[in-house]
Amino acid sequence: MSNVVNEVRAANAAYAADFGDKGALPMPPGRRFAILTCMDARLDPAKYAGLAEGDAHVIRNAGGRASDDAIRSLVISHKLLGTREWFVIHHTDCGMLTFTNEIMTDLLNNSLETATVDASGWHDTGKGPGSPEGRYINWLTISDNAASVVEDVKRIKAHPLVPGYIPVYGYIYDCKTGQLVEVPEATAAGKAA
Repeated sequence: MSNVVNEVRAANAAYAADFGDKGALPMPPGRRFAILTCMDARLDPAKYAGLAEGDAHVIRNAGGRASDDAIRSLVISHKLLGTREWFVIHHTDCGMLTFTNEIMTDLLNNSLETATVDASGWHDTGKGPGSPEGRYINWLTISDNAASVVEDVKRIKAHPLVPGYIPVYGYIYDCKTGQLVEVPEATAAGKAA
């Protein structure tokens, strides 16, 4: 068993010991909003958005992209649990800006082990076998941060299962300052009908 497993178990034991009345929190989020954001470990939506347990839904994936699964979660968040506003929050210095679908496909084709990156780009240092299956996935990489926020807000708003009355706001989290910077074009595109 790794140290990480032991650390997680110890942290959970301490958390559970001081759980208090959190078991009585209702399933619907109390502040009735959801955030779609990146899985990057430097982002703490609870802190940057002032959340307590039970306040909001936080949906995370690589890049904070409006994938089919993210939209599925947002639709459930609204339809079954009553959220009324959504945020799409990407961030500076995102790893999704550092590769393309082709780079990822090539890396996976060579090896399934962890790749390395340096000033000249990504390198596969692992030994095979790899798999060609990566070519069948759209990795939803990012070439322009603000443009990707706009694209994701537009995709969410255009989805036939998303009611027009839900506003979708677009932001970029600045990893150097901790500030949320609005992407005005995204917020305009996400305006409630």
